[in-house]
Amino acid sequence: MKFSSPLWTSPELRAATKGVLTTECDITGVSIDTRTLQKNDLFIALKGDHSDGHRFIRQALEQGAGAVMAHDNSALEAQKLQNDPRILLVSDTMKGLEELGRFARQRFKGKAIAISGSVGKTTTKEMLRHALAPHGKVHASVASFNNHWGVPLTLARLPRDADFCINEIGMNHTGEIAPLVAQVRPDCAIITAIGTAHLGLMGSHEAIAHEKASLFAGLNPEHSFALMPDNTGYEELARHYLPSHALLWLVGFSGEATIHIENPVLSDTGSRFHLHIRQKTISVTLTLPGLHHIRNAALTLGCIAGLGLELEPSVQALKNFAPDRGRGATVCLGKDITLIDESYNASSDSIRAALKTLALRPATRRIAALGDMLELGEFARSEHESLAPDICACEALCFCCGPHMKALFESLPPELKGGYAENSTGLIPLIAETLHPGDILLVKGSLGSQMKKLIEGLETTFRHH
Repeated sequence: MKFSSPLWTSPELRAATKGVLTTECDITGVSIDTRTLQKNDLFIALKGDHSDGHRFIRQALEQGAGAVMAHDNSALEAQKLQNDPRILLVSDTMKGLEELGRFARQRFKGKAIAISGSVGKTTTKEMLRHALAPHGKVHASVASFNNHWGVPLTLARLPRDADFCINEIGMNHTGEIAPLVAQVRPDCAIITAIGTAHLGLMGSHEAIAHEKASLFAGLNPEHSFALMPDNTGYEELARHYLPSHALLWLVGFSGEATIHIENPVLSDTGSRFHLHIRQKTISVTLTLPGLHHIRNAALTLGCIAGLGLELEPSVQALKNFAPDRGRGATVCLGKDITLIDESYNASSDSIRAALKTLALRPATRRIAALGDMLELGEFARSEHESLAPDICACEALCFCCGPHMKALFESLPPELKGGYAENSTGLIPLIAETLHPGDILLVKGSLGSQMKKLIEGLETTFRHH
């Protein structure tokens, strides 16, 4: 999103990074990828394990970058750019990006929100983006920019006149959340779920809970609040991390919930429920099905209430919310065949939720194509096999790919075994010849299992039919 006032001025770039920049420029965006770079962006030449942005400095300038942040003098000399006035020379570009983020957060006068959780982070972030839009200018992380570079990049792109900043914070190892939430300094922190994602890297469910709860420790000490589901079993642990003046609101269906969900009505086209929040009961309608989305919406509206904003405009905004591709979007394959695209990520909790949602959908047959859940380590076999009862309850014909999903496939009853392949592309012909009009197909797996390739293959196949 571009705003009329510059995102960064030359004096601000120098002040934030303590770098050397001899040109005067107004920067309107921040980019780390020349494929999406826009005119007058600041291009940051990040150096990673497998790529080095310094190789693309000349290309960035030729595409109209207003300035380039760099630290590798040899790369600049190789491209004959060492004396170019548009180079913002810093000691390290990753640290420079973090410093930009801290500076932007410091000048920001609005409210900052941080969201973490084993499942539902991005969906809740997008719900919150919709729900906050009637109340002011909203800036939020793109896609799942939630790691060591995604969080400071989101902050570095924070317009000075924004009213709200939503930051997604992810993790897959101990100690990752604390430094990220310290950059965000949220007024509201939301944990969407404490599940088994990254169990192999973290070692135990309790270790995951500790890491997620550390999100609350980064809250602004005063006038801040936290939200989490009432069903995690780690409420007291979360309170341990909470600053003394911060409030903790539990959200869910139990009598313990501060924000209480009542009378949920689920259908194949959406859901309705009542939300009791701050001595007030409101009626909420969603156009996407699934009990997990009701909880995500309740967390979203809890944030709206905690910020002291009027609820009704946000309730109306959520009526129009629809998930993105990879996160539950519905696609028509033609011939009256529906595909539910959940290809972006997967954990046992999110697959169970997706299967329950699939069971709500009327269809001639329900079919599930599941790829491996990754980063489960020694727990991989048991976590994959544990999904068999959920497949049976949904009565879904199941196609599996990947070495871990083979354990699930072998544990299914014969009538629910659709087919198995070593990888996602191997499933394309098996599923394509199985699908008939009236079928509904759920596709889900961890990003590394490349279930998106299966969807692309099926779309190509049916387009040519």
